Amino acid sequence: MKIGFLTPEYPSVKFGASGGIGTSIYGLCQGLLITGHTPVVIIYGQPEDKVFQDQGITFYCVKNVKFKGLSWWFSRKKIEKLINRLYDENIIDLIEAPDWTGITSFIQPKKCPILIRLNGSDTYFCHLDKRPVKFWNKFHEKRALKMADKHASVSKFTADLTNELFRLNIDFEIVPNGVNVKDFSNPDKSLKKALSILYFGTLIRKKGLLELPLIFNEVIKELPEAKLILVGRDSPDISTKNTSTWKMMEGLFSKEAKEKVEYAGGVSYDKVKQYIDEASVCVFPSFAEALPVSWLEAMTMKKAIVASNIGWAKEMIEDEKEGFLVNPKEHNLYAQKILKLFLDEELNASFGEKALEKVKSTFDSTRVIEKNLSIYKSIIRKN
Repeated sequence: MKIGFLTPEYPSVKFGASGGIGTSIYGLCQGLLITGHTPVVIIYGQPEDKVFQDQGITFYCVKNVKFKGLSWWFSRKKIEKLINRLYDENIIDLIEAPDWTGITSFIQPKKCPILIRLNGSDTYFCHLDKRPVKFWNKFHEKRALKMADKHASVSKFTADLTNELFRLNIDFEIVPNGVNVKDFSNPDKSLKKALSILYFGTLIRKKGLLELPLIFNEVIKELPEAKLILVGRDSPDISTKNTSTWKMMEGLFSKEAKEKVEYAGGVSYDKVKQYIDEASVCVFPSFAEALPVSWLEAMTMKKAIVASNIGWAKEMIEDEKEGFLVNPKEHNLYAQKILKLFLDEELNASFGEKALEKVKSTFDSTRVIEKNLSIYKSIIRKN
């Protein structure tokens, strides 16, 4: 099978910063390559039109059309024309697109079927983040969902909330994000930094980064030797228009806590794995996710986790078995769970072992790709 992915991002230095959509597509591409199928990536919003191959994947870069007031329309029609050509030339059998901003809302290929996968639309994240969504984003996202030939979602929570927000009744196939267990070595206990807390991911409000300083302030009160390590790129804050979430965080740390914080910024993927390896506890106090790969990566490396207790989290972690799930607003309780994992090494190790077992049974990429292949085959067969 030849699967085309339409996306605004992909994790490569060639395309700049990438988030959850790009990470998800990267995993799918790797799974297709391993199983003998062909991934093709169409990435829009690029500085120029070009085609190149890299590590077995053909990339089609699409430059958006500039036309005052109608750029969105002409850009979509340009993508539609490319999809039609690739389908006619037998380069792709179908197109998969994310729900984010509804890129396929006015893309109607002559023959090529479209699958939309929920990784979280703008409407979805705005709802969880308690802020208004742009009218046109919601319009395009709903139209794209209604027009698609098939639908999948990385979590049941995301599927159910999406149906509720758009007043739809779509039967989503639930296929979680996966992680290649073989890519992650088991933690080397000798590298573990004593009493180190790790957060890795984008520094942004919706991931609970403005709660984390207040949580760490409580930790420091009881364990002054604890250390917080932050890994990931900084981002502006939509709510306040502040240009740096990190600068906002700095003002929330107590004097004592701030001295024990290390912000590493964005680092290479291999370096991220090293930080995970060395951590005592990983924390993810997020308010808005679909099914985060970062959590799976920490679980695969047998890390004890304290995460938020919202919707999707319960599909990943069973509270008090594979980690602790806590409301990020409950700063003292969140801190107490971190402290418990510092002080109880047996519980810390148990959470890590059970987290790896959960990944192997549910989220291992070999299992996940089988489910995706079944969906792709059903679409192509029907088409």
